[in-house]
Amino acid sequence: MIRINLLPWRQALAERRRRYFLMLMLAFACLALAAVWLADQVIDQAIDRQVSRNNRLGEDIAVQDSRIRTIDDLQERSQQLAERMKVVQDLHDARSSGARLFDQLARAVPEGVHLHEVVANGDTISIRGSAESHQDIAQLMRRLEATQGAHATRLQRVQAEGERGESEFQLMVRQGETVEAQP
Repeated sequence: MIRINLLPWRQALAERRRRYFLMLMLAFACLALAAVWLADQVIDQAIDRQVSRNNRLGEDIAVQDSRIRTIDDLQERSQQLAERMKVVQDLHDARSSGARLFDQLARAVPEGVHLHEVVANGDTISIRGSAESHQDIAQLMRRLEATQGAHATRLQRVQAEGERGESEFQLMVRQGETVEAQP
């Protein structure tokens, strides 16, 4: 029988397998390191992109906030201007309301009625005068009630006077609201 020594061949085969295994392990390790490095680069780029987006959004938010503050300031100024315009309009109406009232008073006075005193105190006007008859006083009161801006005409007193039969009277007329005139 022939004896063949297979031990060196087996040792060489085992050595080749071991080298092949180590090379595969080294290749896998390099491949894993490359994959980790590539993933790190991709993640870093994504983080950088998101940071730049956040910065841009922060800048846009700051711009919008400044625009909102500007709009709020403009609205406040507009409201102040509207209030000023209302005050001016009220002053204008109040200024012309006295002239309008005296014009309406002159138109409302019937024949036979003579006015001696007209006193304005706020929105109340006191009228003192004389009339030939009580009907003339009643007609004056109706005409004053019919005029625009004069409401709540109230007769304060009527006093019959002297030889010609004239009557002295005093009226209170309230402007604006339809509340009864107070003495």
